[in-house]
Amino acid sequence: MTTHIALPARARAQLTAEQISILRGGRPVLTSVDLAVGPRIRVGVVGENGRGKSTLLHILAGVLEPDDGTVHRTGTLGLAEQEMAVRADATVGDAIDVELADARSALRALDDATQALAVGAPGSDDAYAAALDAAESLGAWDADRRVDIALENLGAITDRSRRLDELSVGQRYRVRLGCLLGAEYDFLLFDEPTNHLDAAGLDFLTRRLQDHPGGAVVVSHDRALLTDAATLILDLDPSRDGLPRTYGNGFQGYREGREAELSRWETEFDHQRSEHARLTQNLSEAQNRLTTGWRPDKGTGKHQRATRAPALVRSVHRRRDDLEKHAVTAPVPPLRLTMPDLPVRSGTLLVADEVRVDDRMQRSVTVTLDSRSRLVITGENGSGKSTLLAVLAGQISPDRGSVRTSRNVRVGLLRQESTGHRDRTVRADFTAHVQELARRDGPSNDEVPSLTSMGLVSSADLNRRMRDLSMGQQRRLDLAKVIAARPHILLLDEPTNHLSIALVDELTEALEVTLAAVVIATHDRQLRRDVSHWEQLALDLTC
Repeated sequence: MTTHIALPARARAQLTAEQISILRGGRPVLTSVDLAVGPRIRVGVVGENGRGKSTLLHILAGVLEPDDGTVHRTGTLGLAEQEMAVRADATVGDAIDVELADARSALRALDDATQALAVGAPGSDDAYAAALDAAESLGAWDADRRVDIALENLGAITDRSRRLDELSVGQRYRVRLGCLLGAEYDFLLFDEPTNHLDAAGLDFLTRRLQDHPGGAVVVSHDRALLTDAATLILDLDPSRDGLPRTYGNGFQGYREGREAELSRWETEFDHQRSEHARLTQNLSEAQNRLTTGWRPDKGTGKHQRATRAPALVRSVHRRRDDLEKHAVTAPVPPLRLTMPDLPVRSGTLLVADEVRVDDRMQRSVTVTLDSRSRLVITGENGSGKSTLLAVLAGQISPDRGSVRTSRNVRVGLLRQESTGHRDRTVRADFTAHVQELARRDGPSNDEVPSLTSMGLVSSADLNRRMRDLSMGQQRRLDLAKVIAARPHILLLDEPTNHLSIALVDELTEALEVTLAAVVIATHDRQLRRDVSHWEQLALDLTC
């Protein structure tokens, strides 16, 4: 029995999707998605949670059939999902064997063809030539070495005897990623590949994507990866006509194109809303004239009144028709961050002098903050970044050193963990927060911006329970509560976690211009690039 061996198409490789649509629970998840991927085309797929990014990868890979549309595949393909299901007894070696199955089969076929050639079997010449071409096309002799290199550079487990069910989710993902990179498929489909990688792993993945001769479709929130590796961006977030958008010129082209698209959308929506308001007013005035305004002065005959009435009725009908023709058809544009003006104070706001927290922050640190100060705190996990922010906020007392905050200076801290009450509505949680600010001598009610005015929470979400919010929505509310306190010093712990790409860009711009002092602790590579001109404080794990 001849084993089928899937050979790479290389320069002939094509992956195309035409008019892909799919529903889930009666709700459109993907609508009319078009995509064409060939060699050296690397597509970054972006969008808020729930926009169908993972679903699209499954459809492209043939794991899921769309309700409408078609997918054409020429070439080999490897898919790395966010979670890797494993058999109870499966090992790292088994995972490697799955991805290198074609290479293994090609080498076995070559061995068989060699033996047939040695005994002069009929047709052995052609069989040997075909087997040799297949093995060379797959790089079969070098496949295991390629996987080993990838596993090592990704920080993955290299012991082939280790059971996969004994590994963490992150460890299993790195194994899967290494296998796919080593297999050298024509197309690589990756779902959030940076979630479980350290700095060295991120650099290796970026280089491999850049050097990959085939195509790639990568779902990611990692702006640095998209900046460095993507040639096209497929945006699944809401648009004016409800259809996805594809932007050329990589991530920068997406940023510029998306901004232009949103500006046109907002302009059209505002124009339609203004025109609708004007026509509504015209209709109201015409109706008033019909009921009262057309009445002539006392003594005017009935015939004259009757003559004027039809004209006024026609005027009402005409204006009602105009109003119906100019209905607001543009959907409401997505929220945009509107950062309220934060207060400024002259002089020094805060001094932390040689502060240290035993077992949590191993080195003594000195920080001085004035209005408009900008500071980025970096370091490995466990180096004390979050602890230092808590010390600056007055939530943790240092074991050594001291913190002096000037009188009436307000300090706001965005923690990594949400602090909202799960059983409250969003509105009630924010109201309770404002009341707590007043008890702590925070800003007056007149100074606190309304929740919806900041562009972080929509009016439609005000009556939702906190427990029903997504991580991204929860993070938006947490940020709104910190900003609403109108702090003189704004401390942000991993502020990009769970936020959309668009909101992160807007937040970065707002932080550049606010008058408050800003301190950020972050691992986000793109954010660190964007604020590389800020003062840097690197913490480490050594005493």
